[in-house]
Amino acid sequence: MRIILTLIFFSNLVFAQVGKDKVVATDLTRIKQIGSISVAPDGKKAIYSVKTTEPNEENKLEYDYRSHLYLTDFQSVRQITRGPESVGSAAWSPDSKQIAFARNVKGKSQIFVMPLDGGEAFQLTDVKYGASNPNWSKDGAKISFSVGLSLTELLKDSVLNPQKGFPAWSLEKPGFKNNEFLKTPKGVKPNPDGTIEEIRAYLDKDVEDKKAKVINRLSFQGEATTQPELSFNHIYVIDVKEGAKPTPITSGFTSFGGGAWLLNGQIVVSTALDSMQHPDREQDNKIVSMNTDGSNRKVILSEKGKSFGGVSFSPDGKNVAYLKSTSQGVNIGELFLAKADGTDAQLIKFDRSISGLTWSKDLKYIYFTAQSNGGQPIYRVDVLSKKIEQLSDFESGILGFDLSNDKILYSKTEVANPNELYVADLLMKNPIKLTSVNDWVKNKALSFPEKRTYTNTKGQKIDYWIMKPSNFDASKKYPLLLNMHGGPTAMWGPGEFSMWHEFQYFCSQGYGVVYANPRGSGGYGLDFLRANIKDWGTGPAEDVLAAETDAAKQSWVDTSRRVITGGSYAGYLTAWIVGHDHRFKAAFAQRGVYDLTTFLGEGNAWRLIPSYFNFPWNDKTEGVLESNSPYTFVDKIRTPLLIKHGENDLRTGPIQSEMMYKSMKIMGKEVEYVRMPGATHELSRTGNVRQRIDRMLRIYEFFERFIGKK
Repeated sequence: MRIILTLIFFSNLVFAQVGKDKVVATDLTRIKQIGSISVAPDGKKAIYSVKTTEPNEENKLEYDYRSHLYLTDFQSVRQITRGPESVGSAAWSPDSKQIAFARNVKGKSQIFVMPLDGGEAFQLTDVKYGASNPNWSKDGAKISFSVGLSLTELLKDSVLNPQKGFPAWSLEKPGFKNNEFLKTPKGVKPNPDGTIEEIRAYLDKDVEDKKAKVINRLSFQGEATTQPELSFNHIYVIDVKEGAKPTPITSGFTSFGGGAWLLNGQIVVSTALDSMQHPDREQDNKIVSMNTDGSNRKVILSEKGKSFGGVSFSPDGKNVAYLKSTSQGVNIGELFLAKADGTDAQLIKFDRSISGLTWSKDLKYIYFTAQSNGGQPIYRVDVLSKKIEQLSDFESGILGFDLSNDKILYSKTEVANPNELYVADLLMKNPIKLTSVNDWVKNKALSFPEKRTYTNTKGQKIDYWIMKPSNFDASKKYPLLLNMHGGPTAMWGPGEFSMWHEFQYFCSQGYGVVYANPRGSGGYGLDFLRANIKDWGTGPAEDVLAAETDAAKQSWVDTSRRVITGGSYAGYLTAWIVGHDHRFKAAFAQRGVYDLTTFLGEGNAWRLIPSYFNFPWNDKTEGVLESNSPYTFVDKIRTPLLIKHGENDLRTGPIQSEMMYKSMKIMGKEVEYVRMPGATHELSRTGNVRQRIDRMLRIYEFFERFIGKK
């Protein structure tokens, strides 16, 4: 294997933090995150949210997430919502005098309106299904919002289903056509010993009383539990005044998303391309405009085999920017600019995954962010020339932003600080830090990564980063941790927020850390993204192990104390590597996928199988699923392995971990299995805070059993 190494030093990265305190496990609870950012139409102020982690009042070992709104005039900031109920994103009224936001009331989200001249917020909606996603009409007189409800609720709803009809598409219940099983005869009572109608009524009652789940749908796995029943999203409109009654503008057995207003008073929504197809099978969508009574519907964007997102209309209503992607397979959304009716579409070539399309007030530019080369810079495209320019660096990440006439307000993550709010001019020059929500890090000894690149056997350049232990002493030797990302389309780097604490924690514990973006990662274009199709193991393992090999050459690394970990797809890659390579003293595979055929049935992310490989019944000759499954090589594992899975994780499924654990246990190998009760797939970024701390400590404790301090 020929590997070409390039060392790149960034003068602003390779230095030591002034502080001396270690980053500890519970510092996870001190990190505050700037959320949604929205500049007022008058450009003089803005709203943003801050997510915090607060001790639970009843159990001090537990924590609660809270999110509240703050107001800034680009110089000072003040909190404007408080209390135990979180508040997320806010929408400005056109006159910049009020905001609308969603907050829970008796367990259901409802829309509130708050005047910013000193008045109290009032509850605008009281919808039994809940209400979210408020959008103001251009005249400020009305608000559109979203409502979600189940199939059972929709069947009974006299407003959204006034004819008490049934879906035109099949619910796919074997033995029945045209969904006639939904037509329960009147007067039939549940009776286990009665007629077939009474028996069916009895069985339906068991489902109602949660004694059984009957599954006929394809996408029945949620994140924490199975979901046999379909749900639907509809759009309502309400006058902005207390006591007003909302009216739906959509109805029936199709979901609608969005609800943004056009200058002509119409509302734009996203919905399924084919309303006659079962929602679980429809992967395409279309963008539609309609009047506030649901009439005069016009399709703006629609194409078979495609999905549309990021739709952003220009302030004058004449043009629209959007992303279009092939609905199936491994793809990146392409950026298009068109007239407001969807005609005269022009492709703007940019080989990265774009998000946050936002027009400048003068209509000359469209701003956006895109993960790239380890960071998440902000870019803008000139509407006339179609030229794209990068406005921020690869060593930080812009997590959110909005524009005024002459300013950009944005939140940024970087090694020196996980998240703060800044304001700058429209070229991202002359930035001013507005917040100090994570100022506590100034007393911490942080490790700053050194970026390196190498060229793999396919000729691809692979970025990776090496982090020295905090409070580094050149006279000492340290263990080395290879930490890998999931996805497999995720991307790590100095501009990635979610792993800030984990990297700094292990460096504070005296570990060196190396992490890489192997083939298949996001942030390097479509060809790189697709480079691991039918190759989740061998190729990506080559890339991350080459990075680890180079890091292990550092004079401060104790090569006898090397360890490895990763979660989700990287849990897969951890197990793959220890089944093929024996350099590591211990390994921790988290919430991984280990047998690809099993994964098809157990995980809600099962579409990764046909996207990257093949369906099992079409794979009998090539055998790509078996040859790419870490479980195939479980007998080759010699590395002590800790396996973790959330007990309610339906994205990858705990049986994957139990197959690995049980097989290794039968063979007498060193293995331990940790199930997290109640936990889903998310324990590194979100999820129960106590379990997130447990996960971090459990990695450290397990590694210490085998490499210990010398």
